[in-house]
Amino acid sequence: MTLFTSDDVTAIKLTVMLASTVTVILLIISTPVALWLASTHSKWKGFVSALVAMPLVLPPSVLGFYLLIAMGPEGPLGMLTTSLGLPSFAFSFSGLVIASVFYSLPFVVQPIQNAIESLGARPLEVAATLRAGKLDTFFTVILPLSKAGFYTAAVLGFAHTVGEFGVVLMIGGNIPGETQVISVKIYEHVESLNYAQAHTLSLTMVLFSFLTLALLYSIQKPKSKN
Repeated sequence: MTLFTSDDVTAIKLTVMLASTVTVILLIISTPVALWLASTHSKWKGFVSALVAMPLVLPPSVLGFYLLIAMGPEGPLGMLTTSLGLPSFAFSFSGLVIASVFYSLPFVVQPIQNAIESLGARPLEVAATLRAGKLDTFFTVILPLSKAGFYTAAVLGFAHTVGEFGVVLMIGGNIPGETQVISVKIYEHVESLNYAQAHTLSLTMVLFSFLTLALLYSIQKPKSKN
């Protein structure tokens, strides 16, 4: 008897693909947002911070519902894809990626922002006196000194995407090989009273969660003082 069914393996592979894609996209999007939030004194900072953090307090079903409306035939994304002759994002892997980017955004932005803010102004002032440009300052000063924050952001973004349920079910439904990720597959096993397979997949998620937390704590471990 195999540990996972073929459908379980497909769901696991799809989940890893989704989480990897979303993590890369989030790191690209979140870095400039976090840089701006960490350095700006604009009156819009509070508004943008609240907007970024909304998925932390917003029910996943609410976020999923409005994203589904946006991707529908009458929504802005739906009308855009229709005008371009593209398939709808709703109930597709692409739709899961878009929804997951929104839902996991604060888990990537906030660690990067906190890491950059912890640097203080001194390293940036030194870089400015050496006439370093913005890109040079980022790659030679900010990134090396705040790499733990980026590692934390990547791990959290990946793990949070893996654990999503409400948003992915609302946007993607339950299409095997297309939108059926691990969390949805567990739900399907429970619905069909297949508790043995639900138990196996759930234990896999428990182990994954523990290893994720262990990795995070090792990244965030404070340096010993001499």
